[in-house]
Amino acid sequence: MSGSAAAPAKRIGLIMAILLVAGNLIGSGIYLLPATLAAIGSISLFGWIIAALGALVLGGVFSLIMIVRPSEDGLADMISAAMGPYWGFQSCLLYWLGCWLANIAIALAVTGYLTVFFPILDQPGWSAAATAGVIWLLTGIAILGPQAIGRMHALTMAVGLVPLLAAGTLGWIWFDPDLFATSWVVSGESSASAVYGSLLSVFWAFVGVECAAMVARTVEHPERNVPLATMGGIGLAAIVYMLASTAIFGLVPAADLAASSAPFALAVENILGPAAAGLVALCAILKASGTCGGWIFVTGETTLWSAAAGYLPRWLAVSDARGVPVRALLAMGVGMTIAIFVTAAPSIGEQFETLINAVVVFTVLIYIYAAYALIRFTAASSLAIRMTAWIVAVLGSAFSALLIISSGAMLITVTAVLALATVPAWWFVKRSGVSLRAEPSRS
Repeated sequence: MSGSAAAPAKRIGLIMAILLVAGNLIGSGIYLLPATLAAIGSISLFGWIIAALGALVLGGVFSLIMIVRPSEDGLADMISAAMGPYWGFQSCLLYWLGCWLANIAIALAVTGYLTVFFPILDQPGWSAAATAGVIWLLTGIAILGPQAIGRMHALTMAVGLVPLLAAGTLGWIWFDPDLFATSWVVSGESSASAVYGSLLSVFWAFVGVECAAMVARTVEHPERNVPLATMGGIGLAAIVYMLASTAIFGLVPAADLAASSAPFALAVENILGPAAAGLVALCAILKASGTCGGWIFVTGETTLWSAAAGYLPRWLAVSDARGVPVRALLAMGVGMTIAIFVTAAPSIGEQFETLINAVVVFTVLIYIYAAYALIRFTAASSLAIRMTAWIVAVLGSAFSALLIISSGAMLITVTAVLALATVPAWWFVKRSGVSLRAEPSRS
């Protein structure tokens, strides 16, 4: 739906808005990050600080957009309105592909913590098969409908904080400063290079910052509270992330973290024993499963509407009598299964790093477009708003560009090829004559 929507009769206040933002950001993405960052060292703490500042700036971009142009448009619709339909089309496809890869990364987190109970899953072939099994199990639940996914998400939401809170609070009681110092830089790089190299992976935990400002119409005094809630929510999530991720380097040697498929369970095992580690692993499995199931359903809905708009094959724009996009979900299941085996790596941590880095690059490219959209949307605003928009947009674009550059030649090339491939794809879409405001159909 485009255009402004009527505000709900009862809006939420600033504190609830902050908690909403923080709750959306603190997902399952962090569960495997310590293993990825252990190859760099505990100096990655500075990566967290820089990434948090970048997330705050990008949160400012979306906050300002929702203040000057409140609507229920999605990210691709927003970019289309500012830059033209082709750019909306490209953004839609890149975001859609990023959602696919993100789902696989979250499913890998499930598999990683399953290794606590089934160590054989740490082997490449078994881990790929298990991750595919997770994807299909959650796809099956998504096919049951939004109520099934909603119940699962609600049941697993609270338990997901247990691993982070255990490491971020109890972990500091047993924190070893000497161990933390020993792990400072283990990659053999200079300090600056190590921090720079951590940024892309660290920002995975903040992907989705655009969701923070999309509920502006439900917040009291949005012109004041949306920016405050965005900054407060991102800041709160960053504190939780940094406490947990920093503490873990003072509990487990970096080499052991890097080799682990369940780093938080390993840290808790070191201080409280195997039984507590099993509990932490179970909490991580449940939360990651709930998150993955929710995002599989959301990606299925995105596929449905993208196909209805003509961006994807029209046979995907069909839902069943209940309105569930079964075709889209099954097609996604097949596609994600293939991607799991194509991206397979010697360890779960390495495969996870490959996937999250690709997701971040695809997403921050779209964030650059959003920064430009902010400038377009504020062109007729007051001088103060225009200047603020320019500052935030330039800083947000610069940070996003920094992340893309840090990804390396291979990922930049892949992203460029995918972006260029949307040119002939857009030509085909235009020639098909499909209405870009079509509605999904029922089978």
